[in-house]
Amino acid sequence: MLPRWVFALLRGYCKGEYMHVRDKVVVVTGGASGIGRSLVHRFVLEGARVVVAADIDAERAATAASDAGAAAESAQVDVANEASMAELIGSIEDRHGAIDLFCSNAGIYEAGGVDTPQATWQRMLDVNFMAQVYVARHLIPRMIGRGGGYLLVTASAAGLLSQIGSVTYAVTKHAAVAFAEWISITHGEEGIKVSVLCPQAVRTPMLTSGEGSVATVDGVMEPDQVADAVVDALAAERFLVLPHPEVAEYARRRGEDRERWLAGMRRLQARYRGLS
Repeated sequence: MLPRWVFALLRGYCKGEYMHVRDKVVVVTGGASGIGRSLVHRFVLEGARVVVAADIDAERAATAASDAGAAAESAQVDVANEASMAELIGSIEDRHGAIDLFCSNAGIYEAGGVDTPQATWQRMLDVNFMAQVYVARHLIPRMIGRGGGYLLVTASAAGLLSQIGSVTYAVTKHAAVAFAEWISITHGEEGIKVSVLCPQAVRTPMLTSGEGSVATVDGVMEPDQVADAVVDALAAERFLVLPHPEVAEYARRRGEDRERWLAGMRRLQARYRGLS
């Protein structure tokens, strides 16, 4: 039986909706490991002309690019620094031409509640949210000028629901989703397409370093499975990319009865804190 992504590809060609990665220039931040690394590899397999694995860890990014194949290259970037992001975008477009797909995948996690230090809040905001503002500020005008482009944002299911145990992760990922929605609303008619990736637990360094047991309630997915879901969503140009289908149901329940959903989340929190 053919893989699911093959059917998605055929559907896209028939409908004229497929986001053609083949022969395109693609950038993936956080490309050195986890979901980002799998996206780099998958886009190379899809036939992209250039895939840039961009990461603050230059050595690991270079390894990820080397492992992916000749179409991949690496770049060092600090997504929390606007000048670094602007330089990345400008350098890639100077060398390879227009960026067709920019994947804002870099993210960090810190546990904590209302007593979270200001420095932690700022770091979480800078990496998980402001990095996307920098991409939009420096890339969207270029994309509009040439008729369009595609943005993929890795936001987590926490951006649609919440994150038990981390107020900063919940808030910054909600901000990421809201910003992506705003871009789609404001610039969709100018050719700017947006998809938001919202998985639950994925076997990545973030999970093993503490994003937490709560996210594993519906199982742990492999990064390559998430990359499959991304390709499928790009084929249909869907806004929401939900590798864990349960997330759609949870979001529906949240929208239909917020009080009941909040009560359920409190029970879930108690369960994972060992209080019930």
